[in-house]
Amino acid sequence: MKETIRKYLAGTGVLLALSGCAVRPDAHAPPFANRPYEAFSRIAAIQIARGEWRYWGSRVVDTPPSAYHPVDAQAKQERDNGDWQEVGLYWWIGMNAGHYYDRWTGKHGAAGRKFSPRDDGHFAWSAAFISYVMRMAGAGPDFPYSPNHAKYIDYAWNAAHGKISDPLLLAENPVTYAPVPGDLICAGRGSADSMTYANLPSRGFFPSHCAIVVRQRRSMLSVIGGNVDDTVALTHVPTTTRDTLEHRDGTIVDPRYDWFVALKVLYRR
Repeated sequence: MKETIRKYLAGTGVLLALSGCAVRPDAHAPPFANRPYEAFSRIAAIQIARGEWRYWGSRVVDTPPSAYHPVDAQAKQERDNGDWQEVGLYWWIGMNAGHYYDRWTGKHGAAGRKFSPRDDGHFAWSAAFISYVMRMAGAGPDFPYSPNHAKYIDYAWNAAHGKISDPLLLAENPVTYAPVPGDLICAGRGSADSMTYANLPSRGFFPSHCAIVVRQRRSMLSVIGGNVDDTVALTHVPTTTRDTLEHRDGTIVDPRYDWFVALKVLYRR
C-alpha cells in the first residue's frame, strides 16, 4: 500500500508543477484520506499507529526521556536508509502543503541537505507522526495538523471551552478523565516539564510530546509515539486506580513524564 501512496504522491507533485495550479493545503495526502472515503475511525487510528510501530521494529521504550537521543549518527534509526524516508512521509502527508517543513525527512532539511545528528532536535517529528496517523485515519481537513503538539493541545482546550464549533478534539482534565484507546495524552518537555492543565491555553509554542493510546488495562495505558528514542515506540504509562493520569490531588502517576492533559478524539463524526 505504501508503494502505491508514494507513486500517487510523486504523480500529484508533477501534475501540480505542470499545471501551475495553487497548491491545496491537503495536496500531499492521498484521496482516501482527503475526502475521506470512510468515517474518521478510532480502530483505523489505532491500527495505523500499530502498523508504523511494527515497521520500526516494535520497540518498547520505558526509560526516562533523559536517556534519549544518542549523538552517534549510527545509533539513530531515523537516519537509516528506508527509515529517513518514512519520516519524510510523516512530514509530507501529515502536514498541510506550502510549508518548508513539509519537505523534511529523518535527516534532511527542506533543501535536501543532511543536518547533523546533533541538530535533530530542530527537526523533531513526533507531532508530524500524530498528524500523519490522524490524516490517514480519516480526520480530513478538520484536524489542526502541525509540526508542534502545542497547536492541537490549545485547539482542544479551546474546543472544550466552547470556542470552536464542531471540534475534532477536546482537552480533558487528567485528574478526572480516564483516557481510552484512540485518545491522545500529552506531556511537557524540557522547559515545559512543569506544564499543567491549569496553564492552558498556552497561546503559543511550548515543547511537548503527545502519544496515541492503543491499549487500556487496569491502572496502565499502552501508548505509541513518534520520535521516541529516534524511532516509533510503545511506552507503558501507569495510571491511578480510576485509570486517570493524575491523582485527585493533582500529582502525576508516571515518574518519567508530566502527562498534564488528555485529548479526547471525536471519531465517526
